[in-house]
Formats: sequence, C-alpha cells, structure tokens
Amino acid sequence: MEHPITGRAWKFGDNVDTGQMAIGQYTRQGVEVYSAHCLENLRPEFPTEVRPRDIVVAGKNFGSGSSRETAVLALRYLEVGAVVAEFFSRLFFRNAINLGLPVVECSNTAQINDGDLIELYPVQGRIVNISQENSYQVQTLPDHLMKIIQAGGLVPYLEQNYLTS
Repeated sequence: MEHPITGRAWKFGDNVDTGQMAIGQYTRQGVEVYSAHCLENLRPEFPTEVRPRDIVVAGKNFGSGSSRETAVLALRYLEVGAVVAEFFSRLFFRNAINLGLPVVECSNTAQINDGDLIELYPVQGRIVNISQENSYQVQTLPDHLMKIIQAGGLVPYLEQNYLTS
C-alpha cells in the first residue's frame, strides 16, 4: 500500500520559471540563502511559511526558463513534498526526478485551492483533496522513476544499486 504525500497546497499559476525558485543574485551564496528567497517574488510568505511535505500546485509550464538544478534544490531544502502541475518543463521534470523530488502532471490543478489539504499518491496516480472531499487523476510515475525518487535521487539510487564498496 502506497503511503501518500500529505500537505497543504501552495497554489501558483502558469509559467513559473526556475529563476523564481532560485533567484540568480543569491545562488552563489549557497542553498541556505537562495532557498530563503524561493518563490518570494510570487508569494513573499512562501519560503518562511511552507511546511515539510507541503505540495506546490501550479498550472502550465512549471519550471520553465534555465536548466538550473538550484531551483529543485531550493524546493528540496524547504522540504516541499511534491510538485503537481498541468505540465512541466522537461528539464525541470528530469532535474526533479534526478534530485528525488516527486513531480506529477494533473489536468485538474485549477480545481485545487490554495491551502487545501491534499494527499498525493504518485504510484496510484491520484490526488485526494481532503478539504473539498474529492479526488483527481494524475499521471502516474513509472516504477523506475519512483525507485529513483524513493532512493533520494539518481546518485543515491546508482550508489545503492550499482556501486559496490
């Protein structure tokens, strides 16, 4: 039985780019600094009020812009549980998988309200919106990608499965 990722929804719109998650002027100062500014231009309270396992919910083209991994690292540092969007920039999607952040596509993100308590079941392909007492189908993540996420990312997965000491 799959354990859900449960948290509050943090709602964002379309075209949230990586520069909003990892603001360029802070990225050379380390993850502690740039994550403290993650998405602050869109939601000033986000970096200080997001809780572990909360879920970012967005519209179309989440993670557009540069291919910077620092965007995913900022979300991971803040302990975001997952990102749900209508669709992702392919580079962001792959960076998220490689760094162990669950990302799923869902065509019903407009129906999820900011602050809703939701449960995400990425293997089953389902979101349960506890606040609204309904559920939505999401694109399932293939087993091989879930194994990478569960390992904490691609490098830990490769170390656990292919490298011997």
